Amino acid sequence: MAEEAGSAPFEGPEKLLEVWFAPSSSDVPDAATAQVGKSGLRKIPGAIWEEMLSIVKCQVLSVVFGVEIDAYLLSESSFFVSPHRIILKTCGTTLNLLGLPRILDIATKYANMTSVYRCFYSRKSFMFPERQLGPHRDWREEVRFLDNIFLNGAAYNIGKVNGDHWLLYMTTPSHDPIPPSTPHTIPDYTIEILMSDLSPTAREPFFAPFSPPETPSSHAKFLSQSCGITDIFPSHLTTLDSYSFSPCGYSSNALIRWSEDPFFTSSSSLKNSSHGAHGAPTAGEGYYTIHVTPEEGWSYASFECNVPLPPTRSRPSSDAASAIPDLTTLVQRVVSIFQPGRLTLTLFISSGDNESDESGEKPIEAAQRAFRSALCASAVEANGNTSASISTTPSDDKVEKRTCKRYRRSDKINYEFGGYDLAFASFELYDKIHKNDN
Repeated sequence: MAEEAGSAPFEGPEKLLEVWFAPSSSDVPDAATAQVGKSGLRKIPGAIWEEMLSIVKCQVLSVVFGVEIDAYLLSESSFFVSPHRIILKTCGTTLNLLGLPRILDIATKYANMTSVYRCFYSRKSFMFPERQLGPHRDWREEVRFLDNIFLNGAAYNIGKVNGDHWLLYMTTPSHDPIPPSTPHTIPDYTIEILMSDLSPTAREPFFAPFSPPETPSSHAKFLSQSCGITDIFPSHLTTLDSYSFSPCGYSSNALIRWSEDPFFTSSSSLKNSSHGAHGAPTAGEGYYTIHVTPEEGWSYASFECNVPLPPTRSRPSSDAASAIPDLTTLVQRVVSIFQPGRLTLTLFISSGDNESDESGEKPIEAAQRAFRSALCASAVEANGNTSASISTTPSDDKVEKRTCKRYRRSDKINYEFGGYDLAFASFELYDKIHKNDN
């Protein structure tokens, strides 16, 4: 991830491709004969996926096999395989979209999945667009590439064209649309926290050298613990796979067994739920992935997660260390680790589940409120301080306090698409804005 960064700037912001071949895991051709979740795309040998990844210009570092998801840690980010969909996230100058035709071929040949149900492609605006290759040189070329494959796609530019913005391409369902959800279904849910201008204190650990007998994985395990990454979600529910790059950089994938937290499933819309947004049985497994480029001048960290978190939730503080966090707490924990000068947050949620709660508030509005609460706490504003302490709930009994800087929201946009809704927000460090104003 960071090896090439020693001689030239490294592009941290990732290209994110998500391809659905069926509405749910129960809709794949061999779902009825699946054994331990190994149906559909998950039955395809790893060597076949590695061949596709060579087209993209990245390599597999390690793999974790979960109950519902296989998580591949790559030399440039991550690759996740579920029975009915793949998620390919790559940074640097990788050729993400060039892997798409091969993905379609593989799904047809090895999984008898001959058509795409939905496709999503998104990315933050590049720091160094002139360094990109192939269709990734320009957003219009990326859209043209996708339009040559799909007849039902639409492209969007969300945010300030002359500032941080987020680009999205999505297709409509190739057959029956997503059915409306019930209170007992799980939304398709993705939260991204895209952070730039990391503080020197936050960047420093990701330069730490290591030498034999220490390995990239063992060093990354220590780094994950010392930086607080292992405390983002409860360790007893998380399988973490991480890697430290030389001379700098860090990547990790985690699989989270969120259904094993009884308070989480009983205190939210997931209560008594055993089915996903499309009616598919689920064991309640999600993922998160983190990637860090720490060099000054182009420092960047990303966090992505698909565990369907409530915006806020009250539970006894004594249980915090063993609890799945709410969205507000998650944002605070992640941002306190990386201390960015600027960040963009996106929540993408299936709109079949985007019903108003008892107060009449839609999930994307609740998410916007959670974003602001996490980063612009009213208590901080009332005291006139520019930072506040928050709990990162480490695994031991002693609660460590980290400093979460005060931010000001610079952009807020809600979008309603076909079948999905988006909450988009950008924030800048209050101290940085205040200095620029003087």
